[in-house]
Amino acid sequence: MIRIEFPDKSKHEFKKGVSGYEIAQHIGKRLAEDALAIEVNGVLQDLSSNIDKDSEIKIITFKDKEGKEIFRHSASHIMADAIKKIFPKAKLTIGPAVEDGFYYDIDIERPFKPEDFKKIEEEMQEIVKSDLEFKRLDVSKREAKKKFSDNEFKRELVNDLGDEQCTIYEHGKFSDLCRGPHVPSTGKIKAFKLTKIAGAYWRGDAKNKQLQRIYGVAFPEHKQLKEYLTLLEEAEKRDHRKLGTELELFSIHDEGPGFPFFLPKGMIIKNELINFWREEHRKAGYHEIQTPIILNRALWEKSGHWTNYRENMYFTKIDGEDYAIKPMNCPGGMLVYNEKVHSYKELPLRVGEMGIVHRHEMSGVLAGLFRVRVFTQDDAHIYMTPEQIKDEIIGVMSLFERFYNLFGFEYKIELSTRPEKSIGTKKQWDFTTAQLKAALDEKRVEYEIKEGEGAFYGPKIDYHLMDCLKRTWQCGTIQLDMSLPERFDLKYMGKDGTQNHRPFMIHRALYGSLERFMGILIEHYAGKFPLWLSPVQVIILTVGEKFAPYAKRIEKMFFDAGIRVKLDERAETVSKKVREAQLQKIPIMVIIGEKEEKSKSLALRTLDGQIRHGITPSSLLKKLTKNVNERQATFKIASI
Repeated sequence: MIRIEFPDKSKHEFKKGVSGYEIAQHIGKRLAEDALAIEVNGVLQDLSSNIDKDSEIKIITFKDKEGKEIFRHSASHIMADAIKKIFPKAKLTIGPAVEDGFYYDIDIERPFKPEDFKKIEEEMQEIVKSDLEFKRLDVSKREAKKKFSDNEFKRELVNDLGDEQCTIYEHGKFSDLCRGPHVPSTGKIKAFKLTKIAGAYWRGDAKNKQLQRIYGVAFPEHKQLKEYLTLLEEAEKRDHRKLGTELELFSIHDEGPGFPFFLPKGMIIKNELINFWREEHRKAGYHEIQTPIILNRALWEKSGHWTNYRENMYFTKIDGEDYAIKPMNCPGGMLVYNEKVHSYKELPLRVGEMGIVHRHEMSGVLAGLFRVRVFTQDDAHIYMTPEQIKDEIIGVMSLFERFYNLFGFEYKIELSTRPEKSIGTKKQWDFTTAQLKAALDEKRVEYEIKEGEGAFYGPKIDYHLMDCLKRTWQCGTIQLDMSLPERFDLKYMGKDGTQNHRPFMIHRALYGSLERFMGILIEHYAGKFPLWLSPVQVIILTVGEKFAPYAKRIEKMFFDAGIRVKLDERAETVSKKVREAQLQKIPIMVIIGEKEEKSKSLALRTLDGQIRHGITPSSLLKKLTKNVNERQATFKIASI
């Protein structure tokens, strides 16, 4: 008999050689139906694996992150099998699971066409109906090369394996080089859909052969697939690149790929976000600085970027010396700190910067505002004594909460600990990690520990925002740094009167990339921004030309009060003007006709469908001003 320990720490005895499926059956019929794989002593294995010694186990289902990856990877095998049945000469390369689904890169004589999807999906359905068992085979590298003798891509992968043993997975007559694990059988993949075709170079190298990549999604139930496709359709409507063009917010040109141009309306949103950032940081005791965009090689060598980050940087020469365009604000901030001797009485010292940084990104990964080559990073560095660390982290967390709650974001928090490659002593890491944990616990927030995923220079807390489509975005980060204070010899005068005390330092970014945050907001709001962020807050629509003088007086009244107002006095129907204003997602529409001119009032219509007549200009202006100043999420006209 062997003893099996479950995640809840309960234990049970089983016969030696028990399989994961048998354990799942012991727990319950429903779990056995949902089970996809098993984790044994931290190692993922097939559900059919036999356990021969005392172990800690966890049954993996689609609810688990690992379960989703296993499920999607199994779906990629089914898709590859279907493609080989339809296109026997196609050569398979790699087919991993990705965040939202799976793909397979394939070398094929002719490019795939969208109409091929139906044939492939029908063949996949037949494979699923057959409910074929996924079987693992352990073979030598020699046997693997023989099995894939007609596929140079697979043979290259076999050559790259360090050991002499390879694993192959089979279902039916199909086999593929794969480390696994996989779901028990093809019948588990009940709902799937192929989504798009793209080009891809073998191993991501443009010097290699170009392949065809087919993407797909898969779920255990058709209901889940339907919900996903609905979200996908909604996400396409909210695509910030599409809305950015339609709403005239930003543009990207062939003359500068990855370098966005912000148009007047986009600059309004960007500046409002910066104004809010500045207000809140002033209240929180931050000092704002600005450091140069170009600095010399000696600085980047000292910071470690020249050695460790060079492939992501841009360079130039000035007076015959090497200079670099900054990819990060931190080294410049270190120079500012070292301009004078600091006393412990000045600490904590909170210094922020809205710094423009440039990073070299491959053209294939550029994506609107989400992945660019130039962006504004809202860095801040906090210098402090060891005793101040916990309170400063709590202060940063409170600041993050104010920001993210304003935009209506839910978020999850992760604590990442020491990675394998790191600097500093175990004692330093234990101390700094304990400080982060203490701050999280004192704030009474839920968080997940990510073992070994910290930065090489220190542990960190990451904030993952969830938008209205339940997509997550990593934005805020709080990092304890033990490297830069050492590299730049940062010091402060302690209570003992000596200047050899080393401050602890927090790196933190709230928006992260201001451009990326804007992209997230555009999609989160679907372009329907709250009043305080809207590029045009009020549009005045005239019923006829003779009402223009009154409309212009209202326009001036609102403009002088700081409201972003626009007048549409064109000789068009009101219904057409309203429709165009709705397409531009202007939140407030004021309509002026004969009745409004006579009564010196306004008719009001909001983007979300509220309508009201007979409102006085002064009462509306008061309501608008209060809403904007307080940065309210919605605008209600009932109380005007």
